[in-house]
Amino acid sequence: MFMDKKDAHNQPKKQNSKPTEQDTPTIKPAPILDFSESIKSDQPESNRRNLIILIGGTLLVAIICVFAYFFFTEQWIFAPKGDDRSQTEPIATDPIFTSDDYPAWDGSTATQPLLLAFYRDFTGNTTAKLSDFDLTKTHEAITRVIDKKIDLAITTRPSEDEIAQARAAGVELEITPVVNEGFVFFVSTENPVDSLTITQIQDIYQGKITNWKEVGGEDLAIIPFQRPANSGSQTGMQELVMQGKPLMAPKTEKIVIGNMAGIVGMVSSYSNAPNAIGYSYFYYVTTMYQDIDQDVADGIKLLAIDGIAPKEATISDRTYPFTTSYYIVTRKDDANEQTQKLIDAMLSPRGQAVARGANYVPIQ
Repeated sequence: MFMDKKDAHNQPKKQNSKPTEQDTPTIKPAPILDFSESIKSDQPESNRRNLIILIGGTLLVAIICVFAYFFFTEQWIFAPKGDDRSQTEPIATDPIFTSDDYPAWDGSTATQPLLLAFYRDFTGNTTAKLSDFDLTKTHEAITRVIDKKIDLAITTRPSEDEIAQARAAGVELEITPVVNEGFVFFVSTENPVDSLTITQIQDIYQGKITNWKEVGGEDLAIIPFQRPANSGSQTGMQELVMQGKPLMAPKTEKIVIGNMAGIVGMVSSYSNAPNAIGYSYFYYVTTMYQDIDQDVADGIKLLAIDGIAPKEATISDRTYPFTTSYYIVTRKDDANEQTQKLIDAMLSPRGQAVARGANYVPIQ
């Protein structure tokens, strides 16, 4: 007979008593449970669950790693103090030239404001004016570089005639793009045509299309103005637009306009009719001419080419079909360290910021 622990504790102890076989409890082995069938039935489901967890965890780790890479290496949010990657390096403003050691320069009509902006910023002479300098135009500026009368010019790309002129003088020209630019066509605001294709422009200036009604306009004869040979605009027209196709000869001398301002004015007001077309450079038409004659500038509109309008964004990404550049033109044999220093400054972040501030489209 068994007693619980409480009863056993209250009974007097027996000396040298031995438990009898009857009093010893029999311990039976616990039954062995067989889980093998259960495991077998649950194993495929368990494996699938584990695989899903593994794949999900791997993807999560990959996403975290990618986020961490851009967070720490690209934005540098937690870059160490003093690390120059944690902030944009400020652009220096201290003068790097004096008026005496600044290289001699010249340029196209449309690039002279850029040259002046560089001069003011790099010398600290913010009161300098274009009238303070001996300036010409595109062809004359390039000729002065060839003749070593100046150290550099910023112009449109030299024409084939000008390159041949340099070669005849035993000079090889170095041509370096400094800002982007667009070659544009414009008509009167009264003209209903807003866009032309490259082929239509070429056909107009070859005399194949002679009436605006052929390109969606009114029944008016087209008056296509041109510029003189070796002017920056004419070189751009021949190389960027015509691309080897011959320009028709102007019907009268009045169709060839000697300066950039003249062609804008003629297209704006020619015979008080919307039938003229002309060409120039984006910066000149949209910035420089606004200061010359706002009323005349308001009388013209820029044409889209192949449906793409000329504007800073399309010139910057070069999607506008007639995108070009203004170029620093120097002699390859020029060993003047100051000239190279100036070129480097123009192409530096500081120089490109100066260009943007002057309403030009940076090359970088």
